[in-house]
Amino acid sequence: MLLLCFVFCNSCKDEYIRPEVFSKVILEPIVEDSTLSVRAIDFNNEYLLYGSSDHLGKHALSSEFKINLNELNVNTGKNHFKYILNYNEKPLHFRAIEEVNGNLFAVSIANPGRLYKLSRKAKNPKLIYEEEDEKAFYDAMDFWNDDEGIAIGDPTDDCMSIIITRDGGNTWTKLSCEDLPKTKEGEVAFAASDTNISIVGDHTWVATGGKASRILYSPNKGRTWEVFETPIIQGTATTGIYSLDFYDEQNGFAIGGDYTKPNDTLNNKIRTSDGGKTWQVVANGRGPGYRSCVQYIPNSDGKELVAIGFKGIDYSNDAGESWTHLSDEGFYTIRFLNDSVAYAAGKGRISKLNFRE
Repeated sequence: MLLLCFVFCNSCKDEYIRPEVFSKVILEPIVEDSTLSVRAIDFNNEYLLYGSSDHLGKHALSSEFKINLNELNVNTGKNHFKYILNYNEKPLHFRAIEEVNGNLFAVSIANPGRLYKLSRKAKNPKLIYEEEDEKAFYDAMDFWNDDEGIAIGDPTDDCMSIIITRDGGNTWTKLSCEDLPKTKEGEVAFAASDTNISIVGDHTWVATGGKASRILYSPNKGRTWEVFETPIIQGTATTGIYSLDFYDEQNGFAIGGDYTKPNDTLNNKIRTSDGGKTWQVVANGRGPGYRSCVQYIPNSDGKELVAIGFKGIDYSNDAGESWTHLSDEGFYTIRFLNDSVAYAAGKGRISKLNFRE
């Protein structure tokens, strides 16, 4: 009898069952601020972390507290923190961050490129790398593990700028152009969503854009590199890959286009099934136009994707062959917490996204 009661009681619990197909997304505001412009987010068990146009920030996830920064001071106490880092009395702009073992790493755009580490118990970020060059512009950051990480930026010489750490982020070294593929004229990277880099195990893919849009690939955590061509739209300063994601060592997806022509849907979505060596255009003339970020949904067998941009949110459950437009709400970047919940950020806000049937 006790066993039957236990089974009966537990069978009556309301449990969320993940649907096979999403048809809507429910937005929950977390941070609202009319001056906010966020293209890089990450999180751990305690905080949602972000880089904005004039500061770094972290917001406590352990409470139901939602905040409107327009009505509060710079430091809002235990729930939200803003770190304003200046150079020549002007705030630095951060579009590339990464949370590693409780530490936040962030690199600023433009000259000088400054990389900071905010330790778990530190009151302020610490400058650990600086690069002075008129062409300096860092776009994205990622880590292979707690000790080894990479950040990439636009060329300052005749190759993409790549800096690497092997000691937990305490020191960073810039790779020589002798060890990297040469860039083509007008080839750069876009600091649109902190997703120019994708890592699976020791494998690393870096997306470029502009007048040439290609994939740099390393099989060994950045020690050696090769480069692959792509069929995505390219040829002008605003065209190419804006975001890249790999589900496993073989299957990857990239999206972009031309942000000045956001409704154009030709040749802006590409897919690979051989580790990035070759790419095919998918959903040509259909589905989303320009998007700044694409991510695989976790535990989806490489079939489900969400693309996000200032023109809205789109979803695919067939590896990008077809798409459903879920919302006109605009964001710049997205990161998944699980297979139905994500955090997204953009102009003026950071939100929690709940994907539903």
